Amino acid sequence: MKSLMKFFALAVAILGFSANSFGQESATANATGTIVTPIAIELTSTATNGGNMNFGNVAVQSSTAGTVELTPAGTRNATDGVTLPAVPGAVSAASFDVTGANSYTYSITLPSSTTTVTSGANEMTVDTWTSTPTEADGGTLNASGAQTIKVGATLHIAAAQPAGEYVSSTPFTVTVNYN
Repeated sequence: MKSLMKFFALAVAILGFSANSFGQESATANATGTIVTPIAIELTSTATNGGNMNFGNVAVQSSTAGTVELTPAGTRNATDGVTLPAVPGAVSAASFDVTGANSYTYSITLPSSTTTVTSGANEMTVDTWTSTPTEADGGTLNASGAQTIKVGATLHIAAAQPAGEYVSSTPFTVTVNYN
């Protein structure tokens, strides 16, 4: 019986040490990362206006200033001393093509300052930028990873603004970024 007790004592001691050696366990995991297609934006290339904004033909009274609001849909609204002639000219909202990863959402940042358009020494300003999709909502790239942004703004015209073709010397910037 003494031998049996010694055997059990030895077995308990071995198991006690064995339990300590199994007190630490390990597991493994893999590290991964996915590079997505970079988001990009460029002016839409079209035959008529190259994607640029054009307020079209505008007439102004000699005594009253006014504005022309150009919506992202390309429609115009005139205020105060400004009228829109029957011959509208080449009216178009700016158009930008956005490309990137399929179905990703992105934010849109429109200009926060005015852009000056000039004709010789004469100038007007453009501000109050709007877009479709809107800056507040942002955009979602389609299943092909593309979407078009249309941008409108407001043109401020002085009373007796001299006739001429007014063009911005510095283009305005529209920025996109993945959410």
